[in-house]
Amino acid sequence: MGDKAESSDEEPTIAEDVVVTKYKMAGEMTNRVMAQVLSSAVEGASILELCELGDRLIIEETGKVYKKEKELKKGIAFPTCVSVNNCVCHFSPLRSDALVKLKNGDVLKIELGAHVDGFIAVAAHTKVVGSSMDNKVTGRKADVIQAAYTAAEVALRMVVPGGDNLLVTEAIQKTATSFKCQPIEGILSHQLKRNMYDSEKCILLNPSEAHRKEYKQVQFELHEAYAIDILVSTGDGKAKQLDTRTTVFRRTEDLYNLKMKASRAFYSDISSKFDVMPFSLRSCEDEGKARMGVVECINHNLVEPYNVLYEKEGEFVAQFKFTVLLMPNGPQKITSIPFDQEAISSSLSLQDQELKTLLATSTARKSKKKKKKTKASSTKDVPPAAELPSSTTGTSENQAPPIAEVKS
Repeated sequence: MGDKAESSDEEPTIAEDVVVTKYKMAGEMTNRVMAQVLSSAVEGASILELCELGDRLIIEETGKVYKKEKELKKGIAFPTCVSVNNCVCHFSPLRSDALVKLKNGDVLKIELGAHVDGFIAVAAHTKVVGSSMDNKVTGRKADVIQAAYTAAEVALRMVVPGGDNLLVTEAIQKTATSFKCQPIEGILSHQLKRNMYDSEKCILLNPSEAHRKEYKQVQFELHEAYAIDILVSTGDGKAKQLDTRTTVFRRTEDLYNLKMKASRAFYSDISSKFDVMPFSLRSCEDEGKARMGVVECINHNLVEPYNVLYEKEGEFVAQFKFTVLLMPNGPQKITSIPFDQEAISSSLSLQDQELKTLLATSTARKSKKKKKKTKASSTKDVPPAAELPSSTTGTSENQAPPIAEVKS
């Protein structure tokens, strides 16, 4: 959501201080809300209540800034989703759905996001209910969480100016297989732009043969922003839709003259309240009418669904997602919740020596040295791209179609 640039057709980027400020604001809000939702995710808590809590806190947080700028849009960039165990993503129940409560030992993934003036910050974190330093997570739950977190740390060090998306895909695959796990096939991490989740530049997880033929090779550039989404499974990584109701949608740019009154009312409501940001039907003024109105909108591609996806029963899925800004003095991760390494005890570890060496490098941003009477070129401060063996993945002019896209 947010107004388009008024005086120029040029896309605003983090080369502008004001844009960086808005991204950081959204990131700080996302982090605070994520921390509160995580602390509330205890045995007996209902997933509905957690989702409502996250959404309410984002609205409260974003409501505190830019109060005098009435035309500036801000709010939820991604509605709170809480997906448990083999549920991969996008579980965000309605009040009319059956109540689901958390149990000790559940592997839950919380995903949410905020935006300020259309500049998006999203995050996801994995937690095992009831785990602690004294009650460590072990076995396959520990393996998949460690795999996903380690892959996220690898990606953070490779998504730098001059870096190659195909090499990131390859490195994430190697990391996951070290823990006898698989990334979820078809998940996409996108470059972020103002009011835009799915820019052309992306990183694809666990591509199928069909994806490999169409996955476009790109390089990351200075002053770009990315939402890096790592989803890893103890299973084969092939997620599918079951019979769970889809509740999260996003408005498209398509046009159609809706026939039903309920559909027109629904479309008008979401256009004014959410603009182009993903939303939950739960956030609509009348949930029942929204469930009716969304059907015709789906049929004519006015909204696109974020379907609830699942791995096989008995498998576990872990997710870590962060927003990163590619700044002149190094990548800056603006959404991040501390990982409780002491609560995770996996018997497996990363095997690839080059990736282990990469992980040993610091992610701290480089300090800019002030020089008298000289202007340093911004390219001098750009960290070199992490180098790994050449990828064998093919390239094409078209972006790979998502199978299980989180559309971040």
